[in-house]
Amino acid sequence: MKKIPISVTMMIKDGERYLNQCLQALQDFDEIVILDNGSTDNSVAIAESFPNVSLYKSSFFGFGPMKNMVAEKAKYDWILNIDCDEIFNSELVEEIRQLDLSQTQKAYAILRINHYRGKPIKTCGWYPDFVKRLYHRKEVHFNDKQVHESLDIPKKVTLIRLNGYFNHYSFEGAAGLISKMQKYTTLFAEQQCGKRRASIWGAIGHGVTAFFKSYIIRRGFLDGADGFVISMGNGTGAYYKYVKLYEANQAKLMQKNSVR
Repeated sequence: MKKIPISVTMMIKDGERYLNQCLQALQDFDEIVILDNGSTDNSVAIAESFPNVSLYKSSFFGFGPMKNMVAEKAKYDWILNIDCDEIFNSELVEEIRQLDLSQTQKAYAILRINHYRGKPIKTCGWYPDFVKRLYHRKEVHFNDKQVHESLDIPKKVTLIRLNGYFNHYSFEGAAGLISKMQKYTTLFAEQQCGKRRASIWGAIGHGVTAFFKSYIIRRGFLDGADGFVISMGNGTGAYYKYVKLYEANQAKLMQKNSVR
């Protein structure tokens, strides 16, 4: 069968757990461009074993800028950006194959089913989760945020939701939640330092509000212990975002005063 003329782009770092399964599901695409940012596991070897993969390496300098950089290395203008713990099914691949790629002023969002400890979670604000992933790089690009990056969709481009979905095996347990929380909250503080105010009481308020929304309003309690752990992760993540920002702002102010 003819290959799909779309370049799949992906960033990886120590993603061996699902990478082989992820790439197996994408063999109908003509090209997969991978940017590795410091893997110490078998991710690179796994990626190099697939004939449709082009592999590049770079140190980390922000999710948005790096996703734009890997898109620039692609053969095709149509870009499908995914993560190495996301698994497409054959029905979704076939739906993408049938798209009219001559319509360049369109972008596509896909339903992502997030899993925790191998179980799909449809509470805590994790569902429905439509993510913008398929776009034409001459019309659309990622913003420059280091974390929580997203595609900037201009008004002339129509965003369409596909019918299919893919599975996202995001966290094996609490350790993964904590690890990601630490990384993302630090990047948030670095990104917002000097641009946004923060206080300890404000951080507490953000944390309590995030937990309440996740566990009560978004019905995390329906998922039992897992829902509680995820909601606590959302709450502590919001809290530490603003604690770290508060401390970063304080450090910057002290440095500024010491120069005077």
